[in-house]
Amino acid sequence: MTTDTRPTLPDGRPVPHLTGDERPMLDSWLDFHRATLELKCKELDDAQVRAAAAEPSVLTLLGLVQHMAEVERNWFQRTVAGLDVPPVYGEGNESGYGLDPARGLQEALDTWRREIARGRELSAGRPLDRTGRLADGPMAGTEVSLRWVLIHMIEEYARHNGHADILRERIDGVTGA
Repeated sequence: MTTDTRPTLPDGRPVPHLTGDERPMLDSWLDFHRATLELKCKELDDAQVRAAAAEPSVLTLLGLVQHMAEVERNWFQRTVAGLDVPPVYGEGNESGYGLDPARGLQEALDTWRREIARGRELSAGRPLDRTGRLADGPMAGTEVSLRWVLIHMIEEYARHNGHADILRERIDGVTGA
């Protein structure tokens, strides 16, 4: 296993590549956004990560971490690798947003990290133009390239990190990152 030698920001997140080849750049931006979500949960307790943004929304940081575990599984295992795997959090909670009183932040982060590791394993060495197929939904069967999946994942994390920023500010006033 190689060690990441990229510089980091003062908050510990890896600095994404600003020049270079496409694949390392896409991977580094995805890693940056993954680290941003984790940073948004740092030093919070289980009650805080269960705090909703504002009524009527039930969106929480814990729900976002769980959702992103589902997203990681969906795009890398189902779409890229073509595996028939169940939802991370079971039937009826395919979005991952549903909270279980018995599942805390650490368990959700561990699950999310395992999904990231599996996605990296399945996409390692695959060319960006290699295609997979959407497993379900209104466009089931449609081909998408690994490049498209990586770009979509960066966009998905960026959007949800905006939500996480608002949630974190509501919880304890921390902004930025």
